[in-house]
Amino acid sequence: MSDEPAVSAITSFHDFGLDQGILKGIDAVGFDVPTPIQAQIIPHILAGKDVIGCAQTGTGKTAAYLLPVLHQIIQNPVTGINTIIIAPTRELALQIARQIEGFSYFLNISSLALYGGTSGMEWEQQKKALMQGVDIVVATPGKLISFLNMDLAPVSNLQHLILDEADRMLDMGFYEDIMKIISYFPEHRHTYLFSATMPPKIREMARKIMKRPAEVNISLSKPAEGILQVAYLTYDKQKTALLTSLIQGRDLSRVLIFASTKIKVKNIARELQKQGFSVADIQSDLEQSEREKVLLKFINKQLQILVATDVLSRGIDIENIDLVVNYDVPNEAEDYVHRVGRTARAEKTGIAITFINEDEQSQFERIELLIGTQIRKQHPPAHLGDGPEYNPKTSRPKKKVFHRRRPGK
Repeated sequence: MSDEPAVSAITSFHDFGLDQGILKGIDAVGFDVPTPIQAQIIPHILAGKDVIGCAQTGTGKTAAYLLPVLHQIIQNPVTGINTIIIAPTRELALQIARQIEGFSYFLNISSLALYGGTSGMEWEQQKKALMQGVDIVVATPGKLISFLNMDLAPVSNLQHLILDEADRMLDMGFYEDIMKIISYFPEHRHTYLFSATMPPKIREMARKIMKRPAEVNISLSKPAEGILQVAYLTYDKQKTALLTSLIQGRDLSRVLIFASTKIKVKNIARELQKQGFSVADIQSDLEQSEREKVLLKFINKQLQILVATDVLSRGIDIENIDLVVNYDVPNEAEDYVHRVGRTARAEKTGIAITFINEDEQSQFERIELLIGTQIRKQHPPAHLGDGPEYNPKTSRPKKKVFHRRRPGK
């Protein structure tokens, strides 16, 4: 018989039997009722099981693994690094690190974020922190493997390995790096893998690195019910004017715009700035410190509009985004879910608008098949002229563009 509480009986974080310091941290950050993924995953981790969690962004998966792992660290402290969390991007690594700080505010638990693009001084500080001992390390694969290769991360007593957004890491070409990283870790550890999708490569990796994992699937690849989804059939030359007409004069405190390339991101931000909008762009040409400053301004409502590549589509938890605009249809159907998932988080409402040109219609049809929903399509306002007719069977899908990742990304 299992000692885990029945999911249906979970109505409060107090039902899990978590340490009182963790419960104080939960109250401090304003969490109330556990989400479905938290109600299902927390008992598995507390019971000592490996876990595969399949869930889209915005479902609360980060807290689902952080809270029980913090409890386990308190119950079973070790010398050296206790827990390593691997994330695909710096932004997600920093987001996770911030959540650790919030939940562990009343605990004597240390954490460190490792990611590329840091200065030599920061590298020395990270090296010193690792060698002195830190309980939780959150890292991008490239940065972590460099510390492991130099024998600067004491992992012989590692208890927990967490792979967050595993599908994204494999898309970015990190499979070999992850397997190399895992070769440094003791076999007697617990592994938790989280992914929005479960392609065969993820299943293959799970079989190699996990022991009889429990599986939890929550709302796979479905946008939140609170999102009003709309699409405009538009030619590329109409997009910027259409974007302006949708934002101008409306009470929108935060608008997030996704475009397919960093050149487009820069051009969109420049055009909106000319028209007097409070806007900034965030893409890979910016230094990490600049990206963090831009993101903080957006979080603090010092910017109304943020234009971004898909570097922001996963893992960044910003509340109360009123409108998400897909300036381009994403190449991958799953990326649509991650993009529009930036709004209507935590059961709130929001609007997601997608611009579809004549060559992107078959891609958009794949998105509709994935999410099981027909999204309302309309033409631009009359003063902008008609857009293309919708005929996905004859549209030419965009060629997939592969980008070489840079170290530490």
